[in-house]
Amino acid sequence: MEENMMLTTVEDTVEYHLFLIPDESKDPGKHREILEKYIERIMTQFAPMLAPYIWQNQPFNLRYKPGKGGVPAHMYGMTKFGDNIEDEWFIVYLIKEITKEFPELVARIEDNDGEFLLIEAADFLPKWLDPDNSANRVFFHHGELCIIPVPRKSETVSWLPTTPPTIPQALNIISTHPEKVLASESIRAAVNRRIRGYPEKIQASLHRAHCFLPAGIAVVLKQRPRLVAAAVQAFYLRDPIDLRACRVFKTFLPETQIMTSVTFTKCLYAQLIQQRFVPDRRSGYRLPPPSHPQYRAHELGMKLAHGFEILCSKCSPHFSNSKKSLVTTSPLWASFLESLKKNDYFKGLIEGSAQYRERLEMAKNYFQLSVDRPESSLAMSPGEEILTMLQTVTFDIEELKKEDANLPPEDDDQWLELSPDQLDQLLQKAAGTKESQPISKKEEEQNYELTQVTDSMKAFISKVSTHKGAELPREPSEAPITFDADSFLNYFDKILGPKAQESDSDDLDEEDFEYLDSDDDLDLKMQEPGEEASLKGTLDDLKSYMAQMDQELAHTSMGKSFTTKKQMDPSSKTTSNNSDEEDSGAGDSVMAPVDVDLNLVSNILESYSSQAGLAGPVSNLLQSMGVQLPDNSDHRATSKPVKVESTNAEPMDTESHTGPCSTTKGGIRTVW
Repeated sequence: MEENMMLTTVEDTVEYHLFLIPDESKDPGKHREILEKYIERIMTQFAPMLAPYIWQNQPFNLRYKPGKGGVPAHMYGMTKFGDNIEDEWFIVYLIKEITKEFPELVARIEDNDGEFLLIEAADFLPKWLDPDNSANRVFFHHGELCIIPVPRKSETVSWLPTTPPTIPQALNIISTHPEKVLASESIRAAVNRRIRGYPEKIQASLHRAHCFLPAGIAVVLKQRPRLVAAAVQAFYLRDPIDLRACRVFKTFLPETQIMTSVTFTKCLYAQLIQQRFVPDRRSGYRLPPPSHPQYRAHELGMKLAHGFEILCSKCSPHFSNSKKSLVTTSPLWASFLESLKKNDYFKGLIEGSAQYRERLEMAKNYFQLSVDRPESSLAMSPGEEILTMLQTVTFDIEELKKEDANLPPEDDDQWLELSPDQLDQLLQKAAGTKESQPISKKEEEQNYELTQVTDSMKAFISKVSTHKGAELPREPSEAPITFDADSFLNYFDKILGPKAQESDSDDLDEEDFEYLDSDDDLDLKMQEPGEEASLKGTLDDLKSYMAQMDQELAHTSMGKSFTTKKQMDPSSKTTSNNSDEEDSGAGDSVMAPVDVDLNLVSNILESYSSQAGLAGPVSNLLQSMGVQLPDNSDHRATSKPVKVESTNAEPMDTESHTGPCSTTKGGIRTVW
């Protein structure tokens, strides 16, 4: 449906739409003029953040999009963020701040995965919200995330449509009922946690490194720092045809290399440093031995030089910059420059100074890319832009070499390596779990309570499971507490039938209701008399099946595979522990119940130990419930049994690695 504005499948791409409310202008020409004025104001106000930003692929941009198919005219942008997911979340922060600075604007944002904001807050979404009915419901307004609800079946709300709203309907609902469409605190917190730290986070995402580069590249990067992204991508995604241009360098000769400082994003630096590459002997690029103190700088410079040479090789041999439009000739440039001065973009720098010219050049580049984007036939490719700069900029190699002694220090790249503990912290942070105080391994093992495992598994089993998957237990502080008396009684009648007092006492134990989630939307209707009889018959059939299964299992050895609670005579507790024969004789007449907790813990520990420190079903399931078992400290090849004991059962050994973990609680003592 065209009105739903579903994003076409473009990998690693984010789209954003900004609507003006109230949309009272009937004249399309006047409305376009208003929206274009907003684009200029937005891009000018956020220029201090956007101008120096290094994008992975494409920058943040806005343009006018005319109305079509029931969707009103609005401001629109699309950015391909590639491998750097931080570009996408920086755009989310920008959209949030734009709607905060301009309250009359409503924005929506989505990527090739759809409503990725809902994916980020998936653990806190209401149960009625799913991909089938989420179209045109998620917006930013006044800097806050809004979700347009659906009316409940038991109520009728005049301003809420029963089907997914159209864009005009959604804009009208948000403008008239802004407080009723505000997303819940937990959903907003999940999204805000992902964009926390901006704009200071921009500097933290950069990495400065020394590179031994041809002088021409050093000059280009000094005026166009963003071109480092295009060069890294060209090298990272090279093919044999691209490398043909690097057999003999024509643009960036190795004889002109100098030492300079280059600013990367951490994503670009990781892509460049992690690839192994040996240059062609004919290229003239030679690397020093790995033990050389500047080996890393030579390697980075060689790779960047290949990327820049590949970019330039893709330009037409008859390339001429005469057809390319100049920034200063655009009718919007004068007003844009004046707006930058009013917003203190130049930070009081003296006009004509080196820093002033550097910021001015950055503003021109930003204006050309994001504000006054030319048609694709006139837009410069990165290679054409590089060649144009080399033709217009003059430089002295000897003067550039003198700057080697004054280079700023490199950044430490230890962030490329993560310890297992750091990885666990990142995963916990991404999952939104509370960060605990760091404790030693020994304290963790001594204080660990295995009852967390049994309690979590019981809570997980009690959750509702459908063809869409199973729900994970929520923290008590996160789970909303609601109780629908009618739904509860309907559920009770559905199970027991109309005459609950005639049911057997063991039909439904108290435990059946102990874990009944109060926040489950059962949505059960009153049953007809015929349906009640059918349900009663189904329940009787289920009892019959269970009885037949018990009879079949009674003649097998299946029961011996479980640890049971031995029902011992109180007087026997004073006798010696070597009374196995007496116990076996007494046990024949009485069926001992299975110790569920003991069997559960034993099997979990055995399965966890067999993972040998790697990811597996037990660790994945427990971590998703917020439970982490301590690491096995015994990494020897030999293994010793795990000794699991119960206060009312015989010791049981299971094959596993030994470890110092020990706990006694709830009738279970485990030495691990």
